[in-house]
Amino acid sequence: MSGMSVSVGLASGTDYKSLVNQLMQIEAQPQNLLKNRLAAAQGQASALRQVNTNMAALASAAKAVTAAAAWTAAKATSSTSAVTASAVTGAAPGSLTFAVDRLATAQSMVSGQNWTTSNDAFGLGSPFTVTKGGVAKDITLTDGNSDGTVSLAEAVSAINKADAGVTATAVNTGAGYRLQLTATATGVAGGFSLSPATMTGGGFTALAAAQDAQITVGSGSAGAYSVTSATNTFSRVLDGTSFTVGSTTSSATITVGSDTSAAVSAVQALVTAANNVLSTIDNLTDGTANPNAPLKGNWSLTKLAGDVLTSVSSAVGTSGSAGSLGLQLTSTGTLKFDAGVFQSKLEANPALLKTVFGGELAAGTDLIAGTGDDTLVTDGVAARLQQLALRASDSVSGSITSLAKGQDTRVDDLQDQIDAWDLRLTSRRATLNAQYTALETALGTLQSQSTWLSSQLKSLPSWSSDS
Repeated sequence: MSGMSVSVGLASGTDYKSLVNQLMQIEAQPQNLLKNRLAAAQGQASALRQVNTNMAALASAAKAVTAAAAWTAAKATSSTSAVTASAVTGAAPGSLTFAVDRLATAQSMVSGQNWTTSNDAFGLGSPFTVTKGGVAKDITLTDGNSDGTVSLAEAVSAINKADAGVTATAVNTGAGYRLQLTATATGVAGGFSLSPATMTGGGFTALAAAQDAQITVGSGSAGAYSVTSATNTFSRVLDGTSFTVGSTTSSATITVGSDTSAAVSAVQALVTAANNVLSTIDNLTDGTANPNAPLKGNWSLTKLAGDVLTSVSSAVGTSGSAGSLGLQLTSTGTLKFDAGVFQSKLEANPALLKTVFGGELAAGTDLIAGTGDDTLVTDGVAARLQQLALRASDSVSGSITSLAKGQDTRVDDLQDQIDAWDLRLTSRRATLNAQYTALETALGTLQSQSTWLSSQLKSLPSWSSDS
């Protein structure tokens, strides 16, 4: 009987299915409350991780501002399109004027013999020898198609596969094919010599000689000096700067100076990251602006937002504050960066800007840099923000990380309670179905008995008063 249920009672006409469903809705109210609490906990955990992600991004942006590369970036410019220049971080400032006397070239030679087609026989015999830097390399020419000869095309392929420092090409001159060999590297060091004993008819003639590029500094003066390079790029003339010559010229000037755009970009990225944190926290905690804020009134997050603003607005020792150097707080609780003011101040006093905006952290007791216990070694806006962000977002000890993990534990507990209610409600539905099935069965039995009694009473003889 317990495994049976009735939908509509035949005896009573009652819709038991609807009745049980309505009763189960009442029975499930505690579970529904748990489900609502579960959804809220999941939303809070997700919101906390959103803040955590933004705080990690803030730590990364702050670290970039504290790095030396943001403040020692250099740029190199050239006075002529014949020369291009680039400088690395920390390049020595200064300038250099020079003449480009010649460009680097690769040695090139061409055969004196013509072949009608590239498939004509090149010739067999002694190996084809290439000597480069005093090292001779024999290139064995093999018959690829077993026809008894080595074709020009097969010779080209064999030379190119030999890694002998030359590149072979079958060049169609219009009067036939010639074998051209070109050094794989420019400059005198890339030059080579040949022993083409296997080639019939004539040797090779030079097309271009191996030549180093050369510049002359102080041309026409008593102290003039020349510098050569195997390539067209000179990388050791100025520390941290390289330049490439593209054509000869009587005068070119390379100027190396500081690149303020690197610091501007780094601070702008820091401000953007900080504003992302502030706007995210505001959206998630301000119930007035966002009635559905999942972390409405969360004190930890509102305090964190306040700490971000304080880190920016507070003075750095006796050096002053960022407010007078292009970074200010707005009335709406965000940061405003004036790149123009910052850049002009940076050009006038780079040391001051680096002091106020930079700073330095060091590994804490765990001896691992970039974790929540890092300590402030040198004060500065970026170092403050980096320390604050690490303490919030550290994957092990971060305050926001801990809050998110706490919500995860709460989610697991609520889910366990909901699962337990599933079993309880299933059992309760089975009990109700069994009770109403039993009730309907009893009503059916009573109706049958009532019908039988009625029929028995009708079958009794009737007695008249006149009898």
